[in-house]
Amino acid sequence: MSFSNIMDSNSYRGQPPAGNTEPLIVARERLLGPANRLFYERPVHIVRGRGVRLYDADGLEYLDAYNNVVSVGHCEPRVVDAVTRQMSTLNTHTRYLHQGILDYSERLLAGMPDAVDQVMYACTGSEANDLALRVANMYTGSTGVIITTDAYHGNTAAVTAISPSLGGAGTLGANVRAVPPPDSYRVPADELAERFAADVSRAAEDLIAAGHGVSCLVLDTIFSSDGVYATPNVLGPAVDAVRRFGGVFIADEVQPGFVRTGEAMWGFDRHRVVPDLVTMGKPMGNGMPVAAMAGRSEVIAPFATGVAYFNTFAGNPVSMAAATAVLDVIDDDGLLDNAREVGAVLRGELAGIGDPRLGDVRGAGLYIGVEIVSDPRARTPDRAEAISLVNALRERRVLISVCGTQGHVLKIRPPLVFSQNDVDWFCSAFADALAR
Repeated sequence: MSFSNIMDSNSYRGQPPAGNTEPLIVARERLLGPANRLFYERPVHIVRGRGVRLYDADGLEYLDAYNNVVSVGHCEPRVVDAVTRQMSTLNTHTRYLHQGILDYSERLLAGMPDAVDQVMYACTGSEANDLALRVANMYTGSTGVIITTDAYHGNTAAVTAISPSLGGAGTLGANVRAVPPPDSYRVPADELAERFAADVSRAAEDLIAAGHGVSCLVLDTIFSSDGVYATPNVLGPAVDAVRRFGGVFIADEVQPGFVRTGEAMWGFDRHRVVPDLVTMGKPMGNGMPVAAMAGRSEVIAPFATGVAYFNTFAGNPVSMAAATAVLDVIDDDGLLDNAREVGAVLRGELAGIGDPRLGDVRGAGLYIGVEIVSDPRARTPDRAEAISLVNALRERRVLISVCGTQGHVLKIRPPLVFSQNDVDWFCSAFADALAR
């Protein structure tokens, strides 16, 4: 079986006994096939959720410190109610007039830079990124794409070709160049921005020499799959560089968007840059299938006037109701402030542990990466220990995963309603896992 860093670093491989979940695992493998991976050495059979808590088939309670899909919490009542009411009234495609999509679009764009003035809808982040690539290609007349070395942008054919973290049989497209992310653990802070821009410029020159030209720079603005690099004000020179070469900047906000970083609505805001295109996905609907690509109307125009785009269920009334309710919860419950304050407490607690295996604790808001190393002086990635810690936490009913090129960075990304009490549970379990 081929290996995928993002899918297999923390996956069930069938070696340890699975206990009472074994029949489900056997049925899953028979019906779904080997491509569908499960988390953890002992997979978890979850049957219910509320807020940041999950419950398995035996009634045991788990702390979800990983789930970004249900951004405002599992089964958030206001989202559930909005979806239920709209589903009981109407759900159809967007070729009929409907007020819901217009109201939501006005509200979404009001939270964007003024230059980002139009939005198109999809059902998944993968579709949104696929659409952004098409728009960029038509606007620039070029096909060359620049990404980071362990990026993940989705699973259509086009975005798989710009998602090296998927690994396995997937390969980068001939028109794709990957550059190292701005690694704040190994590169001095005052060199991050210029070094990253220089790498982007070299990639652009290579694409032009190969005859592809430069279509776009596509970045997850917190570099979540690369290892969670959250230093602010790093992207400006790289964005300027790609525009000098004729390309556009696509900010993939599926992970850092919707107040995840605790500093702004969008990850790109932390870098004081204005994207040409912005893509959104999972957290937008708290689990409902809704995604979007927003952008500058002049960048979108060649595609919009040349292609009759239609995505049957994109922007449907039920998904728009869910997305609207998510914005309501973010605003009403002060989740921007909560992400900033609780995230700072959690990072502080982790940084204060002082265990030499914890080479670096970094992040923004409620997106935290903990670099696990075997040698803190050499800063040597320790994949085995990272996976061991993830599974030790799972045994203590705390759920996280890993990221990074070596699969050695603990990825901590709880729902935005994570509280101080949840921090206490997490840190207690983490200390116990370290002492195991």
